[in-house]
Amino acid sequence: MSSTAAKPSVPTAANEPHLANPDQNPSFTKGIFLGELREDLVFPFPAMSDADRESLRLVLDSFRSFAADTIDSKQIDHDGKFPDAVRAGMHELGMMGMNIPEEYGGFGASAQVFNRVFGEIGAADPALAVYFGAHQSIGCKGITLFGSEEQKRQWLPGCASGEIVAAFCLTEPGSGSDAQAMASTAVPSADGSSYALNGTKIWISNAGYAGVFTVFAKVPVTIDGKAKQRVTAFIVDAKSPGITLGQPEQKMGIKGSDTRTVTFENVEVPAANRLGEVGQGFKIALEILNSGRLGLAAASSRGTRRIMQEALAYAKQRQQFGRPIGSFEMIQQKIAANAAETYASDSAWMLTAGMVDRGGVDFSLETACCKIFASELAFRASNDALQIAGGIGYSKEYPYEQAVRDSRINLIFEGTNEILRALIALTALQQPGERLKALGKAFKDPLHSLGAIGSYVAGRARRQVTKPSFARVHAALKDEADAVAAIVHDLGLAVEGLLVKHGKAVIERQFLQMRLANAAIDIYMAVAVLSRTTWEIERAGSVDAAAAELDCARVFIPAAMRRARRAIRALRVNQDDRLKAIAERALENVDLAPPSPSDR
Repeated sequence: MSSTAAKPSVPTAANEPHLANPDQNPSFTKGIFLGELREDLVFPFPAMSDADRESLRLVLDSFRSFAADTIDSKQIDHDGKFPDAVRAGMHELGMMGMNIPEEYGGFGASAQVFNRVFGEIGAADPALAVYFGAHQSIGCKGITLFGSEEQKRQWLPGCASGEIVAAFCLTEPGSGSDAQAMASTAVPSADGSSYALNGTKIWISNAGYAGVFTVFAKVPVTIDGKAKQRVTAFIVDAKSPGITLGQPEQKMGIKGSDTRTVTFENVEVPAANRLGEVGQGFKIALEILNSGRLGLAAASSRGTRRIMQEALAYAKQRQQFGRPIGSFEMIQQKIAANAAETYASDSAWMLTAGMVDRGGVDFSLETACCKIFASELAFRASNDALQIAGGIGYSKEYPYEQAVRDSRINLIFEGTNEILRALIALTALQQPGERLKALGKAFKDPLHSLGAIGSYVAGRARRQVTKPSFARVHAALKDEADAVAAIVHDLGLAVEGLLVKHGKAVIERQFLQMRLANAAIDIYMAVAVLSRTTWEIERAGSVDAAAAELDCARVFIPAAMRRARRAIRALRVNQDDRLKAIAERALENVDLAPPSPSDR
């Protein structure tokens, strides 16, 4: 890939503007759990620079030409692997270094450009998007963000050219989302010059191609005289003695991607290959996964467009009862719902990519929101497209059934959507929880804490009657903006009431966490739509000229706010005890429901 267009370089870990830095930087989604609207974090909508737009055009033109000539997704799915020409072409185009800084041989793409390219690859072939993302979004991302200058110069040029393919090794047989259960160890040598790495990692994308692994393992340390273990990250040369690969996994979808078990047996890792400090492994893993989730969202959004294009073309030409099936309203409902939600998904990942490029913003929860919404959208849309196609949709001769299989993994990748919902809820509850914790301490000594107690009571009274409002939304969207602001107000009050009622016990109440997260996701999507549509109207010059965007906004936002309203109401009025009883009964009996009369 070559271009004379200006390419902004990716910020490095040295000054860390690219990282979420959740302890230091403001977060829009955390704010809504306090009933606050941080408009400065989401307005104006991040317009792509002229230089980025030109760079993106050149990249997309090159990739589309290559894809048309070389990528046969159906054949890749059948064979379960990529032809050599596909991988070689990706390397020759410079795709493997898209978000690696220019000084290390990469393209230096902004988050906006990188994720749009990610989306294009995902639409061409989801398995190829896994190859691309597992390499850059997570495989060598830790080196880009946290590596020393020496580590970057040693590994990144090869990663950028594709000479070295990277993979990310976190999940283990007994440790998935629960990284604390990790069993892999890295024991330092007596002289401290190296570590002996032992352990098994599973579901490792790109394992069969990898030249370098980012591996997480527990390092023994002594703290206050007690032996502890701290998760630490390492850069591991895939050619090191003691590394063995399992056979490629036989998967439901994304069959072309190479997924294997990787076993490390007394692998000697130089101390110079430790990534970050001992004990920083969790932070490094989380920061890397933030990047991966945004790419998955962009790829899911683009994949939704791609499979629905097939369904739209079919609905236009397929005749039933003397007219195209696309003229029937039940089919139109599927089309319109997917259109409005794709508009929202695109708006959200682009807004979040703008936060990444801007720096100084904690975008960790926003990337989780984007990944959850977009992955579930892509799976629904694939099913809708198959349904529109009818009987032929179920045939391998057509692309629909493959789209269903390929899209399903995105609800599991980079943290399951269930775990990410818990992450959103529990992370965002920390700040209001700390506020109430401080109040609890004040009540233990009320005579000396009247100021703090009075301030809280006055503040709560203000929050009860004062609703947040948008000042930067276009007047044409006033009703929609007011509806979103009202829901944010209700969420802030509901969170406070929830913490007062349940306290620390909310950590175990995942029914409640799910509702909090669902409300937050819908709010963020709606705010992204408000921001983008305001920008679209201003760019078009009039409301009428942005009619297509306005229609999507006016369909999506009311629907999203109805869902959020139901979720918030269910924090108080629900059937959680019955739900729990039914589930526990089924688990005990290993039978889903009471036996039918015919079985008694």
